[in-house]
Amino acid sequence: MQKIRDYAQFLKIRLASLVVFSSGIGYAIAAGSAFDFVQFLWLLLGGFLIVGASNGINQIIEKETDQLMSRTANRPVATGRMSVWEAALLALLMGVAGVLIIGIFTNKLSAALGLMSLLSYAFVYTPMKKRSPFAVFVGAFPGALPILIGYAAFNGHLNLEAGLLFLVQFIWQFPHFWAIAWILHDDYGKAGFRLLPNAGEPGRKNAFQILWYTATLIPISLAPVYYGFAGWWAAGVCVIVSLLFLAQAWKLYRSLDKADARKLMFGSFVYLPIVQLIYLIDKI
Repeated sequence: MQKIRDYAQFLKIRLASLVVFSSGIGYAIAAGSAFDFVQFLWLLLGGFLIVGASNGINQIIEKETDQLMSRTANRPVATGRMSVWEAALLALLMGVAGVLIIGIFTNKLSAALGLMSLLSYAFVYTPMKKRSPFAVFVGAFPGALPILIGYAAFNGHLNLEAGLLFLVQFIWQFPHFWAIAWILHDDYGKAGFRLLPNAGEPGRKNAFQILWYTATLIPISLAPVYYGFAGWWAAGVCVIVSLLFLAQAWKLYRSLDKADARKLMFGSFVYLPIVQLIYLIDKI
């Protein structure tokens, strides 16, 4: 049982599920009524393996820093319950299998995007986390690629609609990750991670950055409506959920309280799936 729990922790199943959900939404939006359920399942499996590989490589690279932080100290690689060689072999097998599955059962473009996501997350974003807050910007690219992977898996190409879906997920990541960085600032500091946009303790400048990026989600979430990819009822829902999300960011800006950062973090987990589902429902 412990081994199963270690593998689940190694894969970061909850995070992987959220990422795979985004990829599935991208596929469903692109497919519409031509939805292919079998191909969809292969995409989800391949995507899950790629995300699992990315998370695994992250834990290998950050083994020593994970040991320093309370929230990561019990990870299997950090504790030694899983050797680096075992972790590396597992990550390699999952990464190769994930890319091959997507390439064989969807298309080469989607597989290439999956590979790009894995490599940029594991070998660019992960090492940069200790060097600069700019890592969040860099990490936002592989973080937003899953919806493109899903979209390309059906179409075999990308277009303006795919780009707008990517942009929504890209910008969403800033308030999402900065809220997490605010909550875990002290713990991250033990490992030398610098993830808030301005150096130093969480404060007004960082809260303003979070507020600003949250506010930009209002026009950005409406861009698919402007370009005719979604209807006006979808616009109404996007405005409502964006304003609710913005209200949470405003509350953090006023209070600078960790409890409000936590509420914003949970709000971010709700915001993106709702907006993406609205685009999909409107498409159907």
